[in-house]
Amino acid sequence: MSSGTEAATGKITVEVVYAAPARQVLLTLQVEAGCTAGEAIERSGIREEFPGLTVDPAAVGIFSRKVPLDHPLIEGDRVEIYRPLVADPKETRRRRAKRR
Repeated sequence: MSSGTEAATGKITVEVVYAAPARQVLLTLQVEAGCTAGEAIERSGIREEFPGLTVDPAAVGIFSRKVPLDHPLIEGDRVEIYRPLVADPKETRRRRAKRR
């Protein structure tokens, strides 16, 4: 469903989010209709908020569903940049089970 604003301006509003252990940032931006997740990340300036941030192409999603960087966005999408896991969840469960 397309909003009246999108039809009039050719722009859509999306969010780019990233959460570091000590700080979370949500940036709202307007991009051209047809913009991809990767383009939105670059245009958001999130790398300036988190110097040294490396975006793993396999660790990007929209509302908790992984998508490729070339995934086209629609109005209201929230592009999420995921951090690598600190520990393997399966291994953590095994250790916990051994202690019981």
